[in-house]
Amino acid sequence: MKICAVQGSPRGMGSRTRKLARWVLDGAADAGAEVDLIDLTDLRITPCIACDSCSLDGACVFDDDFTAAYARMIEADALVFASPVYIDGVTGQMKVFIDRLADAIHYQTCAGKYGCAVATTWGSGGDAVVSYLNHVLNYLGALAVGGMGVALGDDPESIYGAEEAARDLGRRLFEAVRTHPSYPEQEAEIAENRACFAAIVRENRDWRPEEYERWVRMGWMGEEE
Repeated sequence: MKICAVQGSPRGMGSRTRKLARWVLDGAADAGAEVDLIDLTDLRITPCIACDSCSLDGACVFDDDFTAAYARMIEADALVFASPVYIDGVTGQMKVFIDRLADAIHYQTCAGKYGCAVATTWGSGGDAVVSYLNHVLNYLGALAVGGMGVALGDDPESIYGAEEAARDLGRRLFEAVRTHPSYPEQEAEIAENRACFAAIVRENRDWRPEEYERWVRMGWMGEEE
C-alpha cells in the first residue's frame, strides 16, 4: 500500500503544514504503508490556461514538473492534501496544482482511492480549507476519510500539539484503504459529478477510446453505437 501527500506550503523544511502532512504519513507508515511526500514549492508547475488540449489525449501542452508529480499520485492508493491558509484559501502553489488536475477530474483517474486533508492557519479558515481540499478529493473520485485544521497563532511550537491527532489520521487513512469503507453521501456526490463528466468522455471517445471503454466497463455510462 502506498500513500502520497501533496503539500502546498512554500516555507520548505520549516513549514508547519509540512510537519502536519509528514505526521499523517508517519502514522500511515507505522501501520505498514509506503509513503511519499510531494513538496510543490520544489517543483516548476505552470498555471493552467484552459486550452483543453489534455481532453484530446490526456497530455498537457506544458513540459514541466506536473507530469512526474501526477504520476506519483496515480501510483498511490491514498492521497493527503495539505495547505496553510492564505487569505481564506489554499496557497497559490496548491491552487495551480489543483487546476492542472482538471483532466484527472474529468476522467476520474483517482477513482477508488481514499484521502484526507490537513491545513494550518493563524486563527481562522482552517476548516474551510480542509473542506475545500476534501471536495477536490471527491472531484477526483476519491473518498475522504476526514481531515484536520490546526490554528497556531503566534506560537511556533503549537504545531506539536497536533502530532498525535495527525498520526491517528494517517492510521485511519491506512485502515480505509485496507477495509474499503463506504461513504454514501460522498459516493452520491461523486456519481452526480460523473454524470456531468460523462459528456466529456463521450465527446472525446474517438481520441481516447481506452478511457471511453473504461467508463463503460466501470458502469459510469452506457455504451453507444
